[in-house]
Amino acid sequence: MAAVNKKRVALGVIVGGLIWSIWSAVVNAVILSPQYIAAYDAGQLIKGGRYPLFLLYWFVMLFLFTYILTWIYLSLRVTLGPGPKTALRVGFLVGFAIAFPINLTVATWIPISRAFPLWWMLDLWVGAMLATFVSAALYKDA
Repeated sequence: MAAVNKKRVALGVIVGGLIWSIWSAVVNAVILSPQYIAAYDAGQLIKGGRYPLFLLYWFVMLFLFTYILTWIYLSLRVTLGPGPKTALRVGFLVGFAIAFPINLTVATWIPISRAFPLWWMLDLWVGAMLATFVSAALYKDA
């Protein structure tokens, strides 16, 4: 097995994380924007949030998830083979694990529109697949 090309890992994480960040911004700032306004007006969501740096934390987290997904992909490509099929499989499975359980809980127990947990789930799940796919596509052995 070839040594891990850390420069290509870093490139993949940066570009994959950027793609995920763009997808997340589209979900939350474009698709969910009207629902956020309605939920704020109805008192279902806190205006301003509890953490003033939440957006910074969120986007840093997306890059950290991309890093983790990239390393999982690199580990599995030995047994499953390199390429888009393995990358999408990793993104699909890990994305499901980070997105579905918490959003099922939110949809079940939190009295807000079910549009929120649906789109929050898609934000994480689709984002994980996109980020892993892009990161894997940019990776080349050392």
